[in-house]
Order: sequence, then C-alpha cells, then structure tokens
Amino acid sequence: MSELTELTIGQLHRRLRAREVSAVEVARAYLDRISAVDPKVGAYLTVTEELALAQAEAADRRLAEGRDVTPLTGVPLGIKDVLCTRGVRTTCASRMLERFVPPFNATVMDRLEAAGAVMLGKLNMDEFAMGSSTENSAFHVTRNPWDLERIPGGSSGGSAAAVAARTCAGSLGSDTGGSIRQPAAHCGVVGLKPTYGRVSRFGLVAFASSLDQVGPITRDVTDAALLLNAIAGHDPADSTSVPREVPDYTRALVEGMDGVRVGLPRQFFVAGLDPELEAAVRAGVRALEERGAQVVEVDLPHNEYAVAAYYLVAPAEACSNLSRYDGVRYTYRAAEAGNLIEMYKRSRSEAFGPEVKRRIMIGTYALSAGYYDAFYKKASQVRTLIVEDFARAFEACDVIAAPVTPTPAFRIGERVGDPLQMYLSDIFTISVNLAGIPGMSVPCGRTGAGLPVGLQLMAPYFGEDRLFRAAYNLERALGPGGAPPL
Repeated sequence: MSELTELTIGQLHRRLRAREVSAVEVARAYLDRISAVDPKVGAYLTVTEELALAQAEAADRRLAEGRDVTPLTGVPLGIKDVLCTRGVRTTCASRMLERFVPPFNATVMDRLEAAGAVMLGKLNMDEFAMGSSTENSAFHVTRNPWDLERIPGGSSGGSAAAVAARTCAGSLGSDTGGSIRQPAAHCGVVGLKPTYGRVSRFGLVAFASSLDQVGPITRDVTDAALLLNAIAGHDPADSTSVPREVPDYTRALVEGMDGVRVGLPRQFFVAGLDPELEAAVRAGVRALEERGAQVVEVDLPHNEYAVAAYYLVAPAEACSNLSRYDGVRYTYRAAEAGNLIEMYKRSRSEAFGPEVKRRIMIGTYALSAGYYDAFYKKASQVRTLIVEDFARAFEACDVIAAPVTPTPAFRIGERVGDPLQMYLSDIFTISVNLAGIPGMSVPCGRTGAGLPVGLQLMAPYFGEDRLFRAAYNLERALGPGGAPPL
C-alpha cells in the first residue's frame, strides 16, 4: 500500500501545500490502489482516470502559483453515483439510468471543483438509494473491506467501503434514512448527515425529497469538518436550502467536553440490540464522560413508530419522484413495444429492480384515494410527534448518543429475502431524517470478530458544531477506525 493513500485529507493538504508531493502523484497512487483493491471490494461503478489526472494537474498549477488553495486542493475523492456530474455518467446503480450523462453538475460538485478537489470516480450504491446493504445495485454487490463476505451497509455502501479500503481520501454520500451513517458504522469510518437544508440537494437524484441530504464520509472527524466546510451553504437553485451563515466547523474540534450534556435515549437500548455493540457504544459514552461530559437519560417515546412512518413517507415521495422515468425522457426504453402504454409498462418493468418496484407499489398504495388519511396522513402526524420528541430531549441535553445499527454488518444475502429485517437495519437512524436534524456516525471499537462498531451522535437543527466537538473528543479517546487488512 502506498504511503500516500494512508494519509488523511488534513495530512495530504499539508504535504501538498509544502510541495513535498504533487497532486498528480497522489492521484496516481490512488488510481493504482483502485486497480489493486477494487476488484475485491467493488466500490466503484465508474473510474474517471483521465479526468482525475487533468484535475490533479490543475491543482498542481494552483499550488505552484499559491492561488485559491483550499484544504481540498489536489485531494482525491469518490462520489456516490446519485450526484449529477457533468460529462460523467450518473447511473444511480440502475439500468434505467445506465447511459445517463448529465450536462450539468450538482451544486456540491461545483463547490468541490471550485475547492480544487480531484474526482476519482462514481461509487456504487443501492439502486436509487433504496436499501441498507448495497446489494440492490443493478451492476454488482459491494463488499465490506473488513470482511469481504459481509455487506458494507447501504445505500452509500460504495462511498463508505472506498474510504475504508483507502481507494479515495474521502467521499460524498446521501442519507435518506441512515444511508451515510449506517455504512459508515459498518465500515469503521466517519459519516455525517447534515441538517436538512444545510447542504444543497440540487443535482442530487431525488429518492424522498423531504428526507434526502448530502454529506461527507471520511477517515476521521477533522476530514469530515473540512469536507462539510466546502459543500455547506445556501444555494438559490434549491428551494429547501437555508440561507444561513456557515461556520468554520474545524473550530469546533476542541479538546474536552466540560459543560456538554450527553443524552442517552432509553428507547435505543432495548432487546434486539447486539450485546457486543451495546457494550462498545456504552464504552464510548463513558469515554466522553471521562473527558468532562455530563450524561443524562432522555426519552424519545415515538421512536418505535419511526420505521413504520418512514416506510410510508419515503415510498410515497419515491413513487412520485420516480414517475419521471417512463422510457421517454431518460436512457432506458423497452424495445419493440406495441404502443405507448405498453412501452411505459415494459420500460419500467425491465429497468427497475425488485426493491425499487416494491417501494413504488407501497407509495402508490399509501397515496391512493381512500387510503391517504389512513396511511400517509397518519405517518405525517407521527413524524410531527418525533420532531417534538427531539425538541423536548434537547432541552435536557446538548447532544444525544446512541447506537447506529442494531447489529454489526451481516453476511451478503442473509436478509435479501426478508425486506422487513432489512428495513429494521435502519431503526436507529430513521428518526433523525424524519426530524431533519444532523446525525453523525463515529467509530467506537470492534466486535470480537473484528467488525467495526459506530456510535451515533445527534444534535438540534444546525448543531453540527456540537457533533464535531463530541465526535472529536470520542476519536481522541478511542482512536480513528483504522485500516482493514486488505
């Protein structure tokens, strides 16, 4: 393994700025690493070698001239294939968009380009971000770098696996019900789901518009702050983007937790939670306490209804968002259809995978005449109760600490035939999306089998700085997630 691919974004930035290494050398080291490792992991759908080297050469010119240099200049990143990238295919891991090449960038991609970052390629995911294991990709399964027989989590499994496998210095994912935090926990890396509205969703292919959010996946907490600094901020092209000043999140990386109240939700430590995982999370909370935090118990009484509410709200929005893929306006069209209606039906039947079809059916049913009040409206009311639960909890604490997942990474194929068990993988992350607050997964140890465990931190709206302080102190106490033995 090249020494360069072992460096964090912060360490790379210092070496690049000091001209100890060139951006082209760094990019080539990562491209070599992808060639050597990715056939085993399967994190990438598209590797953009020519583009990466061209961007690296441009970064070297900026560094040589000392102009517009940022912490991301010359830093190689991987991008979840749900974000539109100008001139580079964006598939959403679906046959429906297999040959779709956007003519524009997502806003976050424009911001990364402006910062001088280098894009190594597009990363695998569950089709249209629907799944918890990255087994629903139309192209291939991604494997967990810590145990190649296990899933990396989903739907940003490619993004988390690539960071853990050292095939990119950091990545972007999207989180609709835990899709950044859950794979970050399973792969032993840091994953942040920002406050809804903090990061632009323009150019993010929509799954559930009131829940989706773009965020960073990195090796350590400092890198997550650097990436969020680059992508956060108001975007007039996104009507849900909030016009609010973006602080420098690296200033929240301070030692000590004096005066910080950490809430433990009683409803997250229940039967079904893996004992080894619970022990690791509680050890992480004790580490925060030893660094000065005050630990208090809090209640989130409606969390038990979060999964049910989510699987009405999200599919309802998904069936609407995915109605645009009709075989006319995007890449896949069924051949030899006898008429227009048959072409619609066959195009959607042939190009969408089973999980996408399942959610379209659930959402269409929940919104149908006569059932709207019983299902979608009721789920929306439960969502309001969950928002109120968090508001009350944050009166008693500054951040909430909890598990990210109920179990460590499971084996590939273990839950494919049981959608309900698969959905329960996100039982501890979904309520954060329903409320719109920020959440972060931070490594907090490993199981006896060597599988990573994540601790989830939650904060009030726009409280990312609180997350960074707590996460930084946890990392200082326990160390970062480490590198898998690939």
